[in-house]
Amino acid sequence: MIETQLPPRAGTGFKPQHFADIMAGDQPIGFVEIHAENYMGAGGPPHAQLRALRERFALSVHGVALSIGSAAPLDRAHLARLKSLCDRYQPESFSEHLAWSSHGDLYLNDLLPLPYTRETLDRVADHIDETQEFLGRQMLLENPSTYVRFAESNMSETEFIAEVSRRTGCGLLLDVNNVFVSARNHGLDAHDYLAAFPLERVGEIHLGGHDAQTDDTGAPLLIDAHGSPVADPVWALYESVIARTGPLPTLIERDNDVPAWPVLAAEATRAETVLKRARARAVA
Repeated sequence: MIETQLPPRAGTGFKPQHFADIMAGDQPIGFVEIHAENYMGAGGPPHAQLRALRERFALSVHGVALSIGSAAPLDRAHLARLKSLCDRYQPESFSEHLAWSSHGDLYLNDLLPLPYTRETLDRVADHIDETQEFLGRQMLLENPSTYVRFAESNMSETEFIAEVSRRTGCGLLLDVNNVFVSARNHGLDAHDYLAAFPLERVGEIHLGGHDAQTDDTGAPLLIDAHGSPVADPVWALYESVIARTGPLPTLIERDNDVPAWPVLAAEATRAETVLKRARARAVA
């Protein structure tokens, strides 16, 4: 099985409007990330751009529609399309979400939460085993942002994720913004969550922005929206993680209200600065 091997650099999610700027000169990134479902066609401009990027950068493929947590069997046709994409570009990393997004023939435009029970654990582990065997490569599992919790959960999210990784051999994608969002929404301490998280299994980090809203009762509610810069408290959490782990591949996510390339590149430069300091500490 091919294991994750992204360089411990900053990266950005690729947006076609940035292609010319990215290719114009040296950039503060070591890898780019794409959403798998945007590249499941046979050819055209998306693949022409991706081929050119692949010659310069390491590649992370991030899935959003596999529905790892679904009670239904995995969609084998979708898995086949995913395998074709990975075989074509040989990415250094493939990742998916700890969530579900389909029910029968209905596909929902959302990543929905799961109860943390032994039954759910068995199902998620089976689906990850099936995915890794089918693709012939290790998968990274991303921690979710959540807005509700289930009364029937009988283990914590970190316990659940650690056990899934132990049973399947999958790596983990730590989304620090998701940690911050979920902790604020549920009145928890993000530092406690990270202290319990199996950081030794992390193969990639995501950093993104969130929106501050209120729920129906008027209580504060954070939404993982990917439409704004990374917030300062999330940067602080990220630095605390890197201080413990050393440099790890770090992606800046921006999927809505996407800014011009220099704005996104500046956030990547900020992450790269944190990683450079960690490298310097390691050799001091």
